[in-house]
Amino acid sequence: MTNVQKGCVNIWIDEVVPCLKDSETGEIKETFVFKVESKACIKTFTEKNGWGIDWETIPKDVKIYALVLKDDNQIQGLVGIKKDDVMKAAYLHWACTAPWNNKHVLGTQKYSGVGGHLFAIAVDG
Repeated sequence: MTNVQKGCVNIWIDEVVPCLKDSETGEIKETFVFKVESKACIKTFTEKNGWGIDWETIPKDVKIYALVLKDDNQIQGLVGIKKDDVMKAAYLHWACTAPWNNKHVLGTQKYSGVGGHLFAIAVDG
């Protein structure tokens, strides 16, 4: 019998939308995803400024992906994924919406649909 590390996913999926939805206008905003290749690029996304953890401290075998808006390239969420080819699984190391999209922290959110998209990235990646 192997020792299996157990975890918990604590993410709120507010709405499933084809892209992200502007909470004020209802406008659907197109997005794209990119793999973050540089720790220097990610070092400003910290727990202290609302990004859940210090993203530059993620282990090297965890790949970080960013969900961004097509019209301004602003990162709306980050997800860390570790693939296991043997088990045909993707382990979600961490997922976090941008602070301005975190309704639980601010009481409002700029865009809805981020949580669902972060899970879709993990499944698709």
